Amino acid sequence: MAFTIAHVNVSQGYRGGERQTELLIQGLEQFNLRQILVARKDGLLANHIKSPGLEIRPVSGNRLSIALACKGADIVHVHEGRSVYGAYLRSLCTGTPYIVTRRVNNPLGNHWLAHQAYRRAAIVAAVAPQVGDVIRQFDPEIDPHVVYSSASGFEVDEAASKSIRDAYRENLLVGHIGALDNNQKGQEFIIDVARQLEKSNPEIHFMLVGAGNDEKTLKAAATGLRNLTFIGFVENVGDYLAAFDIFILPSLKEGIGSVLLDAMEQSLPIVASDVGGVPEIVHDDRNGILIEPGRTDELKAGILRLSAEPNLRAKMGRRGKLIATSFTSSVMCEKYLNLYRSVLDTTG
Repeated sequence: MAFTIAHVNVSQGYRGGERQTELLIQGLEQFNLRQILVARKDGLLANHIKSPGLEIRPVSGNRLSIALACKGADIVHVHEGRSVYGAYLRSLCTGTPYIVTRRVNNPLGNHWLAHQAYRRAAIVAAVAPQVGDVIRQFDPEIDPHVVYSSASGFEVDEAASKSIRDAYRENLLVGHIGALDNNQKGQEFIIDVARQLEKSNPEIHFMLVGAGNDEKTLKAAATGLRNLTFIGFVENVGDYLAAFDIFILPSLKEGIGSVLLDAMEQSLPIVASDVGGVPEIVHDDRNGILIEPGRTDELKAGILRLSAEPNLRAKMGRRGKLIATSFTSSVMCEKYLNLYRSVLDTTG
């Protein structure tokens, strides 16, 4: 069944949702369909993605520009919340069906237009059951499908990873990868723990990979710390993951935290907040340690426990790697492809 799909993601930056959009587009290349990407003209996704045959349509990001850019599509897939109104407008004018994927567990705006836009969607998908619960609370008439995010399958350059590791050969590396968005990711708690452990546990070194709006504020908070390094945005994420000993994600909110799957692919034990869909992939005391969000004491205790027990780190890492095999891009692609076909069979 050949058809044309327009993926819509007008985020300015490149975070987990954009990575998942890219993974889906690349995974769908093997199937007999035409793909269009509607992306912000000054955003990172349009410049980052490399997919043969993909038509990229840059837009300003407003509703009308999105609706017009979806011309020729048989179905539209909205990958972030701001674009749902453009797909809704397109559907009102042309009848083009659309799917919406919710990737965060933030409450939806409780207003008339939001209810109309989500109710008109042929399918609303959630990246974890907990995100689906948020959608049901917003509107009981909507019954979301769960389609889990996938691991990225990052490549690792062994020489580059060894170089990172060698620069900290005397240290146990505790790594974090994510946009520097403190209200979501809670990097302030990492800085607090680093400050508490700087003298008592100088062998532990914290590494924050990523950039974002809170970079200046977080760096100011970390002034003087010798056991914490800001790396900035990098393309070779896999090299850093392979160099870490422990991965931490003390988020205050998450849809599922797909970067955790990437860490698990590299056999890393995890300390992460028990929020959103995180407990779907981090099983407490099995492949990681779950903590209450905002609890610096629990984050510190989890790190110290893992740092003191290398056998536990290895055991949790092996379990995590096994769990990650169930969250591949091929599994995600197959589920979305089946949803597309079910919608087109119904509407066509």
